[in-house]
Amino acid sequence: MKITVLTLFPEMINQSLGHSIISKALAKDLLEVEVLDLRDFTTDKHHTADDSPFGGGAGMVMKPEPIFRAFDYLKVQNKNFRSIFMTPQGIVLDHQHVVRLVEEDHIVILCGHYEGIDERVREQLIDEEISIGDYVLTGGELPALVLIDAVARFIPGVLGNNASLDSESFTNELLDYPQYTRPRVFRGLEVPPVLLSGNHQQIAAWRSEQALKRTKAVRPDLLESKNIKYLRKGE
Repeated sequence: MKITVLTLFPEMINQSLGHSIISKALAKDLLEVEVLDLRDFTTDKHHTADDSPFGGGAGMVMKPEPIFRAFDYLKVQNKNFRSIFMTPQGIVLDHQHVVRLVEEDHIVILCGHYEGIDERVREQLIDEEISIGDYVLTGGELPALVLIDAVARFIPGVLGNNASLDSESFTNELLDYPQYTRPRVFRGLEVPPVLLSGNHQQIAAWRSEQALKRTKAVRPDLLESKNIKYLRKGE
């Protein structure tokens, strides 16, 4: 998979990609991330990428010209890509959405800044708008990194153990079950005995029960939306 990021602050993306699992995926050529500076697609000596909004108002708006030129550049290389604009006005990203995006060969992510982008960009160039939550950030770079990380984990070979995907939060419409590691007793707090029993059937049953309890307590909306049966009162 290839992901292209269009941004005014490329170092925010490049520095974050140099760590952990994503860095290893890039080194193994399992994932390609191209970061393009939108200022490189300006034509004036000051590399101006924003201007004041028509009609007045606070802040600045990202100009359409550099963004259209960036898309023209990308289309010369490959016309078959899905363009995404990271914005709090978009559809909130969830597990199912991530799984769908993994099927794409090439994703182009546009990072907004200031008061937003010229509306003509949204009308003519953007296939879908994605949000990572109902709040506002200073720019689209952090949301873009969230999307890259979420998608990359589903690319075969990126995770050391792909089986871990099957038991994670949201994979089965439930939050993840509690996890424990050594030491067995820490400051008087003990690991649940069932996890030390060696009985894989009992462990699986305990984990399922705990996942359901946690989801009911923290995100009951997930149970309601999927019509998953609640635990009995008191359980």
